[in-house]
Amino acid sequence: MHGHTTWFFPDGDLPQRGAGEPHGHESLVILNPNAQDSVLTITVYFPDREPDVLAPQTVGAQRVRCIRMDEPIDGYQTPFGQYALKIEASTPVVCQIGRMDVQQPNLAYYTVMGCPA
Repeated sequence: MHGHTTWFFPDGDLPQRGAGEPHGHESLVILNPNAQDSVLTITVYFPDREPDVLAPQTVGAQRVRCIRMDEPIDGYQTPFGQYALKIEASTPVVCQIGRMDVQQPNLAYYTVMGCPA
C-alpha cells in the first residue's frame, strides 16, 4: 500500500471569497492509490476554541477526491481565518492542500504536501 494513515496541515488560513471570479478558497486533495476505499476522519483545529470533528468522508479505491474547505462538508462550514487539519484514514492515502488567495491584485495559488505521521 502507498501513502500514510495520518496527515497534518498546520497552516490552514481560509481566505475570504473575494469579489468576482475566481473565488478565494482552500482545497484538501486526497489521493487513494490503493485497492480499498479509505474512510477519513477530519479534525479541524482553531487558535481560540475546541476542535471540530467532521462526519466521516470516503475516498474510493484508486481515486482522487477534492474537498473544498470554503464549501459545506456534510453541513459543516469551515470558518474563514486560521485553522489546522488532522486527517486520519482507514487505509494509507496521500494528502495535499491548495490555497487560492485573491485578497491582493495578483492572485496567489500554491499547494503543499501535508506532514505524514
